[in-house]
Amino acid sequence: MLHYQFFTLFLWSFLRLLKVSTRKRKKFAKENRAKTDELVSADSEGNGGWGDDDPSVFLMTIGTRLQGDYQLTNGYGPIKAPQIMKEHYSTYIVENDFEFISKNGLDAVRIPVGWWIASDPTPPKPYVGGSLIALDKAFQWARKYGIKVILDLHAAPGSQNGFEHSSSRDGFVEWGQTDDSIKETVDVIDFLTARYAKNPSLFAVQLINEPLASGVSLETVTKFYRAGYDAVRKHSQTAYVVLADRLGSGNVKELFPLASELSKPVVDVHYYNLYSSIFDNLTVEQNIEYVYNNRTRELNDILTANDAPLILIGEWVAEWQVRDATKEDYQRYADAQLKVFGRATFGWAYWTLKNVNRYWSMEWMINNGYIKL
Repeated sequence: MLHYQFFTLFLWSFLRLLKVSTRKRKKFAKENRAKTDELVSADSEGNGGWGDDDPSVFLMTIGTRLQGDYQLTNGYGPIKAPQIMKEHYSTYIVENDFEFISKNGLDAVRIPVGWWIASDPTPPKPYVGGSLIALDKAFQWARKYGIKVILDLHAAPGSQNGFEHSSSRDGFVEWGQTDDSIKETVDVIDFLTARYAKNPSLFAVQLINEPLASGVSLETVTKFYRAGYDAVRKHSQTAYVVLADRLGSGNVKELFPLASELSKPVVDVHYYNLYSSIFDNLTVEQNIEYVYNNRTRELNDILTANDAPLILIGEWVAEWQVRDATKEDYQRYADAQLKVFGRATFGWAYWTLKNVNRYWSMEWMINNGYIKL
């Protein structure tokens, strides 16, 4: 949690902040007190050793940088954060970007949002207002340029996967641990669908992004998906409802029985040649072969399954672990994925349109001739 990072700066001389296991949280709660939303204090001076039993030892799993909306807005504080986010919302994605999307033959966008958008313009601390206005503008531009929108709840209350893109405070998965967190998330889906149901650009609502299998059970996800589906259908009979594959489950088809009971369901899967040791030492040719062979086999397995719903490859990127790859290497790698993922029955979405890391930016890839649509 970012509070702990500030805490480290002031108390490092007598408090060592490294890690604490989840099973020691009760002990931590007894000997450490959150006095306010901004202040945490500890009664121990950290002389108990380096083990989990030392209440002065805290977990910092995300790192020391400001990562994700929670850490960003909390880190910059109530005065500077609104200024930074206002500039971001007004300059990062603008109307010209939707014109670019349309001119380059793309017909849909997947827009990630956080749960606090439903409380805009006064979301709970430390979040700041402005995201809802930005989303309204995106829908206006999408309608103007004939672009369809997949509205993606990318960050759920408490974080559904512990990563910064789900706005985790400290790397823990707390979403789905209580009925309240599920209800609150369903309320966000209800709010968003009601707001945009009459906009012809609303094509699909993704109920959540990448719930982590090790942190969220299939039973919990299924319960939420049923309630979220009902919330969408309360306002729209035409929007597709996207169910995200549980991250790390290894079984996309576990969602197929539920999908078969629904109207206009889509199952979202993500394919990256990253984040696994099996890609660490692959050559250019081996990465391309992996796409043509392994990804084709994986995709065929789910596309030809009994009662298979529509399949969205909601995230892929032409980045890999290969060093010193040439432009031609990237072109061939991107082309392989376009050919294979183009068979997905609901389509695909590149992650992302813009990014400071150029190969992650589809805009940069198109403008520089790395991707040809």
